[in-house]
Amino acid sequence: MRTTIDSAGRIVVPKSLRDAMGLDAGVELDVMFTDGHLEIDFAPATVRVDETGLPRLLADRDMPALSEDVVRATLEGTRR
Repeated sequence: MRTTIDSAGRIVVPKSLRDAMGLDAGVELDVMFTDGHLEIDFAPATVRVDETGLPRLLADRDMPALSEDVVRATLEGTRR
């Protein structure tokens, strides 16, 4: 898919790609130059451990809820 860079150096990400990745305004991204290509990925969230009761990780920003399907697919994908 072809796009352009404006005079301020901004890259327009086409709507179909934004929709496919679930990108909304304000989402933080990591942009890397690797092997002659630009790679765009979600920026990792910074987390802290809350040890009130059972330990749990708390992100520094709002994160989407994990559905049972996402958790199951992740577990299945890591099993050998």
